[in-house]
Amino acid sequence: MTNPKKTTKKPAQRCWWCGEDPIYVDYHDTEWGVPVHDDRHLFESLCLDGQQAGLNWLMVLKKRDHYRKKFKNFDILAVSRMTDNTIEKLLLDKGLIRNRLKLYSIRSNALATLKVQEEFGSLDNYLWQFVNGQPIDGACKQPKDIPASNALSDTVSKDLKKRGFKFVGTTIVYAFLQACGFINDHLSDCPRYENIRRLNRS
Repeated sequence: MTNPKKTTKKPAQRCWWCGEDPIYVDYHDTEWGVPVHDDRHLFESLCLDGQQAGLNWLMVLKKRDHYRKKFKNFDILAVSRMTDNTIEKLLLDKGLIRNRLKLYSIRSNALATLKVQEEFGSLDNYLWQFVNGQPIDGACKQPKDIPASNALSDTVSKDLKKRGFKFVGTTIVYAFLQACGFINDHLSDCPRYENIRRLNRS
């Protein structure tokens, strides 16, 4: 009689996209996918996701602290009051992505956010209404299961544009929804997937 073959469970691994860069790994392990309800944080994330358009998130992530320094720590009211002259000077700052439309979009988004806060009470209330206040479980098993956009991001993108937000195309919005926990798109064998699920149930 032969002994049955022992089966070994594949060890859980992080999502593939964070690679081995320590900044990216820390972002994956501590931030990405955690539901965000703070207006300042939501505003910052939406603006920074817009900065990555045509580029990559790791580049923006490495510049995040400098963006915070130059854009008033993303204080919504303070950013809304930034002058053209101030923003023009920032176009010379090598620590930022020196794209005029992208840098001006941060102020535009601050002005749009103030209007949203007036209408809905908070940016948090406005954004979370699109998922009825409940994070969506992506339940993705493989990278190919994760879309670049979907019907939800299409809807949110369209509404944001209508309200004056800039650099909020559906792909950018989907990345934002993932990052801020509206959708749990950690792969199902990533340790963070279950961590986020438990967090969402608490």
